[in-house]
Amino acid sequence: MERPEKGWTGRLGKERQEKRQAGKPAPHPAPQFYRRRLPHWQPNGAVLFLTWRLADSLPREAVERLRAERERLLALPARANESPREKALRVGKALFAKTDVALAEAARSGVGPRWLGEARIAELVRSSLYFWHGRRYHLHRYVIMPNHVHVLLEPAEVEQPFQAAKCAQAGKPTPLEKPAPQHQPQYQPLRVITQGLKGYIAREANRLLERHGAFWQDEGFDHWIRDEERYQRCILYIDRNPVEAGLCDLPEAWPWGSAGESACHSDAAFFS
Repeated sequence: MERPEKGWTGRLGKERQEKRQAGKPAPHPAPQFYRRRLPHWQPNGAVLFLTWRLADSLPREAVERLRAERERLLALPARANESPREKALRVGKALFAKTDVALAEAARSGVGPRWLGEARIAELVRSSLYFWHGRRYHLHRYVIMPNHVHVLLEPAEVEQPFQAAKCAQAGKPTPLEKPAPQHQPQYQPLRVITQGLKGYIAREANRLLERHGAFWQDEGFDHWIRDEERYQRCILYIDRNPVEAGLCDLPEAWPWGSAGESACHSDAAFFS
């Protein structure tokens, strides 16, 4: 298995560093953006922190509290020199922290589904995460909790530009009359990564559980890592999630997370 690059910068960060050392401008491709009920930003080449929770994993009163808190935060005036996008990100992070606490409380009290706590379902999630590692993304860290999942990954670069790939699939020649544009790295879109993973896991988990209906809550949380300090904080957050939830005493004691796996390897850079 290919080992992930060490640190938050990943492959794009290394390329930028090499360009700077050579006195050349570093590439900075435009970020991808899409919106459903929440805004999602995917700066190309960034490491991303993702969270998915099970459908109906929070009691109604917790959902109502979170909705009221979101409305309260959005109604507050923006901070000095804060753009609407920056405010949306700040509010999203604050709500995520409260949601994660509510999920831990729900798991401890036995409220809502805890299908991910079953070994066969947790193993399905883990094997699915590893299946696309090195192809669609590079897996840096993960933890599988009874009612939600945290993942830290880096979308992989797409080897062939999208337009050329479409022409090839359709059997059409790539236009040659125009000069070839300078290649800008393109990365696997976050929506492709999440739809593929969550869709497969949902189908297989429902089959194993002999149930029908929604498996995941419709929309998850995602956040891109801006620097090495935040990267290390995110790793610590993921590793300690089972400890903070009262499920184990040490991160490496949790059987469904990368903390325990990395502790089994002499090479400390396997996951970080």
